[in-house]
Order: sequence, then structure tokens, then C-alpha cells
Amino acid sequence: MQAPGENHRTIAFVFPGQGSQHVGMGRSLAEHSTAAREVFAQADDTLGFSLSQLCFEGPDDVLRDTINAQPAILTVSVACLEALRERLGPLEQVVRPRLVAGHSLGEYSALVAAGVLDFSTALKLVRERGRLMKESGETTPGGMAAVIGLKPDVLEEVCRQAGDKGIVCAANYNTPTQTVISGELAALSAAIELAIANGAQRVIRLAVSIAAHSPVMQRASEQFNEVIGLLRWQDAHIPVVSDISARVLVSADEIRAELTRQLYSSVRWKEAVREMLGAGVTTFVELGPGDVLSSMIRRIDRQASTLSVNDANSLQTVAGLLI
Repeated sequence: MQAPGENHRTIAFVFPGQGSQHVGMGRSLAEHSTAAREVFAQADDTLGFSLSQLCFEGPDDVLRDTINAQPAILTVSVACLEALRERLGPLEQVVRPRLVAGHSLGEYSALVAAGVLDFSTALKLVRERGRLMKESGETTPGGMAAVIGLKPDVLEEVCRQAGDKGIVCAANYNTPTQTVISGELAALSAAIELAIANGAQRVIRLAVSIAAHSPVMQRASEQFNEVIGLLRWQDAHIPVVSDISARVLVSADEIRAELTRQLYSSVRWKEAVREMLGAGVTTFVELGPGDVLSSMIRRIDRQASTLSVNDANSLQTVAGLLI
């Protein structure tokens, strides 16, 4: 039995991105955790409408809209974080994470956890991020597709070949066997056909109408950079692993510079996870709706231990395991 104040785990907190949203998310946490309820109340007050009701009751098509999905996922993720901290109480310092990271949008949740941004500021920031991305999608319709079973270098060549139809590129290097491509519709369709012809086991079109993490987002990124420049940033209290460079960051200036490139740069989640493993992380605690990151992490390293906090039941289980 471990001694009081001693923990055998080296922990990273990780936070999911867009696509993890679902109607009902966060409801049981808000029902069982005062800290979670306070997060939802703060979100409602900050945004000036009932984001909590949208999370708990939908409708689904409104929740899926990127301008709503982004602040909703951030809110549920932070609610999970604060509910866990509340449950751990004084023992929170014993299980303090060595690193934090997030997948795309999830990096903003990680920045809140690391003390780089306060929750209200992050909430307004991702709402604007969602607005600019939605506007970009309306101006230049695009899409994304997950390609399974094709090596990244082969898929990159596929995107180059499809480039005569428009912009398309590898957007998310998620696991050794799954890469997401993103781009303009004609080019994306051509790349999907070529991926299948080159031996992809499966291709899944994602339910999005934007070409995130591609050059299509360059203009949105420039506009977003102007917003970022107006905010006050703090150095990270917990080091943050960038999802586009897999670098460990502490400096507010470095973090801000990475975020200016994030909208149009590829997410290198596989490399980010390996960076955390190389830093000694043994246990990944996913905080937010769903458990997609836990699944990805186990595909990257079968020896990695993963835990997910996404509702009241999982909160109780994870808190018990961590103490």
C-alpha cells in the first residue's frame, strides 16, 4: 500500500476536440458536482445564453454547429476537470499531472488546466474561433475524412496527386493506422478515391463542413491571431505539450505563437503522445465528453494506461483509482 502523499502514477491530463460532443454531455456531472455546476453557470453567464441547456438537451444539429460545439466541449472538459479536483480535495496535489495536452480545440482546455488562460477568457476565445471557422466554411466549403490503414507517407502522396483539384492535406496524424485528411470538397473527394485505390482499409467522411487544419483556414487564422494578440496570457503552471509540434511549452509567448498556426497546421497527436510517454507519463486521464483520445492513446502504445472522466460514475471511479 502506498504511503500518504505518494503516488505510483506519472499522470498527464488530456482533453478532446471537436467531434466528441453529444446531447446530454455534462448533465450527470452538473447533477452531482457543485464545482461542475459552477462551471456551467459561468459559461451561461459569459456567453449570454444557456449553453448548459444546449449541452444537456440539444437539439443535436445546433450543438454540432462549430460555433456552439467548440465552447460546449471546452465547458464540459473544464467541468470534468473541476469536478475531479473537487472530488480529490486536498489530495489533488498528490495526483498533479506532469503534463497537459489537448487535441486541436482540446488544447484550449489544457491551457485552462495549466493556468495559461482563465475559463471565461478561453470560452470567449473558442467561441470566436468557432465563428471564424464557420465563416471560412461558408466562404470555402470543405470537409474532412478519416483514413484507416494507409501509411502517412502514402497518404501525403495521395494528397499531392489530388492537389490539382484544389487544397487537400493530411490534417490529423492520430495513430499509426489513422490519419485524417482535410480540404476543399473536390480535392477531398479525389483524395478519398485515391486512398481507396492505394489500399486504405476504410475511409470515413466526418460530419463537418469545414476544412480544419488545412491552408483553407489561413485567412481565419490571420483574423484569429488579431484576437489572440489582445489577451493577457500567463506562463503555464503545468507544462503543455503542443498538438502541432509535440514540443513541451511553458512560456506564454511560445504557446501563443503555436496557437496562431494551429488552425491551418496538422495535428500531430501521435507524436504528442509519444513525447509524453518519453517524459515518463504512465497514465493518461482524459477529461471531457467521450473517450476517443483514450482509444487513440492505446493504439499508439498498448502499454499506456488510460482513464476517462466524462460523467458522474466515471468521476467516482477515476478519483478512487488515482488516490
